[in-house]
Amino acid sequence: MKSGTVSSGVVTFDQVWKKFVRGERHTSLRDLIPAAVRSMVRPRSPESLKKTEFWALRDVSFSVRSGEALGIIGPNGAGKSTTLKLLTRIMRPSRGRCGITGRVGALIEIAAGFHGDLTGRENVFLQGAIMGMKRVDIARKMDAIIDFSGLEAFIETPVKRYSSGMNARLGFSIAANLEPDVLVIDEVLAVGDLSFQTKCIDRMQEFRRRGVAIVFVSHNLQAVSALCQRAIFLAGGVKADGRTDAVIQAYVASSHEDAGVKEADLVRVQSVALSGPAGPILNDAVRPGDFLTLEASYLPRVSVQDVTFEFQVYRSTDNLFVHGSQFTGADLGVALEEGREIRIGFRFTANLTSGHYHVLTRVWDNLKQAFLNDFSPPAVFAVEDKRTWAGVAHLGVVAELRRDLHGAVVSDASLD
Repeated sequence: MKSGTVSSGVVTFDQVWKKFVRGERHTSLRDLIPAAVRSMVRPRSPESLKKTEFWALRDVSFSVRSGEALGIIGPNGAGKSTTLKLLTRIMRPSRGRCGITGRVGALIEIAAGFHGDLTGRENVFLQGAIMGMKRVDIARKMDAIIDFSGLEAFIETPVKRYSSGMNARLGFSIAANLEPDVLVIDEVLAVGDLSFQTKCIDRMQEFRRRGVAIVFVSHNLQAVSALCQRAIFLAGGVKADGRTDAVIQAYVASSHEDAGVKEADLVRVQSVALSGPAGPILNDAVRPGDFLTLEASYLPRVSVQDVTFEFQVYRSTDNLFVHGSQFTGADLGVALEEGREIRIGFRFTANLTSGHYHVLTRVWDNLKQAFLNDFSPPAVFAVEDKRTWAGVAHLGVVAELRRDLHGAVVSDASLD
């Protein structure tokens, strides 16, 4: 993303930089005095760093308006949690400005702000007071908070006795039930059980419809895809910003960007290209049942007579292994000759439900029982299907009302 002042919103992050210092320390006057002198006599540019410093965030800008949900994705150490801590004023930026307008419901670290010796109920009052609510308003919401958390049996227990999952339940329940204008949620939902995570996503979707601004950090790309219309791929700086499906595709492609070109690979995957009924697949989604073709180009660095080509499909949002196929050189009538490039097309049917997927391929030496290369760069695609709501396989289910009470044939409904 280019630098520049962002548009106004209830959440603002404008040209923010955040610097941290590594754990190295000066252990003697011999080290400390020269370092102090250098800092006085050598002016530094705004972007320069001392030996022990590093930028966790570099020139990051975005805004979120009421009723919008922004997902922030990226690898570990990308600056996602730092971004949320800056937004909620747990930290201050080194440069730039950031802030939130209105009441904030935040769940950034498990039990952050909880007092271990206080009971769950007492901590609800404590967190409500921190959010600026009156005691009578908190008391009015208490039953809803306890019911949502499912902790009725433990609400009078000191939270130091809670598990991480119980802390997450109570923390989210407080953040989601005290009428926030902005909801800021970090990866901590991952510690909850599946049913509670689903419950949380449903509540966040409800908030979005009611006009609450949401900033959601998660490695669960499926949840980000379901909740957020817009996402940011963060890795120190903003690598991609836009429609959620396009940003997820950029993130998945980046996570595999070095595949196929490793020096140790005996067979290099020169290129992969995915095409559908209308030609090359770029950002357009395909429909369940569409025929797709992956064309992969291989350049052998050795000659191998007996090989197997692997074809694998994954759901990108949770890296779920969806399908795998194998084709031997005998099946295809081909052997690998050193320096002779070959191309293989894998044609398949996208019998998949809505979601983001990627296709990989690699080569196996049947005699040496070893892979000749790492996975290829991914070919990424999205499936659009408005009828099914769960699972991976699109089964083309047909629902039929065979006869009404009077015995007449009425209608049927198909998911095709």
